[in-house]
Amino acid sequence: MGALSVGGGPHDPVAGDHILFLGHATTLIELDGTRLVTDPVLRRQVGPLHRRVPPPLSRPLADPAAILLSHLHLDHYDPASLRMFRRDTPVLAPVGARRSLQWRGFRDIHEMAPDDRLLVGSLEIVATPARHRGTRHPLAARTPSLGYVVSGSRSIYFAGDTGLFPGMADLWDGLDVALLPIAGLGPWMPEFKHLSPRHAVRAAELLRPRLVIPIHWGTYHLPGTVIMRMRPDVHRRAPLVFMREVEALAPEIRTVMLDPGESLDLARELPPLPRPA
Repeated sequence: MGALSVGGGPHDPVAGDHILFLGHATTLIELDGTRLVTDPVLRRQVGPLHRRVPPPLSRPLADPAAILLSHLHLDHYDPASLRMFRRDTPVLAPVGARRSLQWRGFRDIHEMAPDDRLLVGSLEIVATPARHRGTRHPLAARTPSLGYVVSGSRSIYFAGDTGLFPGMADLWDGLDVALLPIAGLGPWMPEFKHLSPRHAVRAAELLRPRLVIPIHWGTYHLPGTVIMRMRPDVHRRAPLVFMREVEALAPEIRTVMLDPGESLDLARELPPLPRPA
């Protein structure tokens, strides 16, 4: 698919380039005057999942240029959280998601397949493959999972939810930031469809970004996991394991850990690379 174009950007100006981590796979990306929100799941209770950290304020999320949805699992696609946004907000989602989004009132829907491109404000959004079955429930129509590369003055890879796959090495040349999931929703997580801390390190080695920000950890838990004694605080343990694995296996990878609600100033952390002579 050739590059299409939607909206000129948010109604309120965006100051500076930042990534705000709001918990789980929800991030706010502000780049080159354009604001994007990924997988907005913002409620205290989502199905059986309970939020362990305070819900973020919705005000910083007002009027994004687009919403990026990686897949339709309830911890990434929450219709109640989507009601916080204007229904004319462009939504990028995997092929097969249109009917569900239309039913919830969204009008500007762009179904994406890997390698599809869309211009959003000043940025190009490229859909990338993911190794994760994205169907919402057994009787629902099959929908794939996606990642996205947001490309402007910098390039940011949002992995959504995925297992490790060799094609990561060819997703993007010169990647600046990788937002990589490092955990699931409990202590048992099939690595063929999720990135464990160990596999997230391997993914970073394949992707070769200048900076990794771990996501998809410590925000929601399943009933019963908070009282487990066999693995103390399994939900907060993943980033510690990830950092230990990075230090042991790939010390050259630069990682910044953000707690939910913390942001990263891209201009400060990733100054422009010197141009070749």
